[in-house]
Amino acid sequence: MQLSALVRPAVLTQPTYEPGKPIETVARELGLDPAGILKLASNENPCGPSPRAVAAATRALAQGELYPDGGCYELRHRLAAVLALAPEQFVVGNGSNEIIELLGHVFLGPGDEVVMANPAFVVYKLVTLLFGARAVEVPLRDWRHDLPAMAAAITPRTKLVCVCSPNNPTGTANGAEELLAFVRALPPHVVAVIDEAYADYLENPPDLRPLLAEGRKVIGLRTFSKIHGLAALRIGYGYAGAELAGLLQRVRQPFNVNAIAQAAALGALEDAEFPARCARENRAGLDQLGAAFTRLGLEQVPSVANFILVKVGDGDGVFRALQARGVIVRPVKSYGLPEWIRVTVGSAAQNERLSGELERVLRGRATA
Repeated sequence: MQLSALVRPAVLTQPTYEPGKPIETVARELGLDPAGILKLASNENPCGPSPRAVAAATRALAQGELYPDGGCYELRHRLAAVLALAPEQFVVGNGSNEIIELLGHVFLGPGDEVVMANPAFVVYKLVTLLFGARAVEVPLRDWRHDLPAMAAAITPRTKLVCVCSPNNPTGTANGAEELLAFVRALPPHVVAVIDEAYADYLENPPDLRPLLAEGRKVIGLRTFSKIHGLAALRIGYGYAGAELAGLLQRVRQPFNVNAIAQAAALGALEDAEFPARCARENRAGLDQLGAAFTRLGLEQVPSVANFILVKVGDGDGVFRALQARGVIVRPVKSYGLPEWIRVTVGSAAQNERLSGELERVLRGRATA
């Protein structure tokens, strides 16, 4: 008997996530100096992590022989103090991706449906399919979630509806009032999943706490990977009503978040000025890149996140040409956008190099 005959059928058709290549891999494949490679592909923070986070992680590493706090007690209590919620309303994960998977464990099975936008963060669809459920994808309108159309797509089989705001890969956000009204209008058999991975870059992000106070079935997802610069440590969290958070606690793995990540997250929360500075520099970077793309005559989607979607014609071709020049961006053909690339906002110097290399690539393709 072949191994495939023993496998759950959904696994054999499960699509896989294709991450951007690390700097070291690109350097090895193309014979480039890793020190000269610029990576603007994965929406990472060019400021790095807060020094307080680094110091806290370093101290925790000295006790690497000990298991981590399996319940993330200190971190949940600190988050509760920051957001004025109860510790029982938080669940911490190995990145916010894990919280999405935990939602699948709790709510999804064959015959269930999840409503999501298209394009939006691909992990919603991957998790939905992994549990044998059906992904109901609703096209964006004006590059934003079409919330009325998403509401119309809900059926008695719908369990979750996912809204990513700001949205990946478009960088656009729905207004706070329309988002809260959308959640309030959902039928009682649907849980709203509001992915706020990039909400820290907004000047006035939506506040989901009134929805929780009203007893709504909603969960907000946050991450330390973006504005806190801790992507390497994989730590994020969800906040919801205590009952929903408790259900997610039931299905997570023991010690799912390592001690170094927990310590770094606590250190990051002590440094309020660091994310504020990152947000200011990001807004300046958005303006810098936006002006460069306009000068090059390129269509772009106005972004409020830490990346910009820009139309370059042949997305894969431009991606490869830039990579050969030591600049890594993200092609988004897999999101149904073959003519576009997604560019992470870097430092001023990094943004200048990207725009210069992009201009040279486009000029070379035009004369080829």
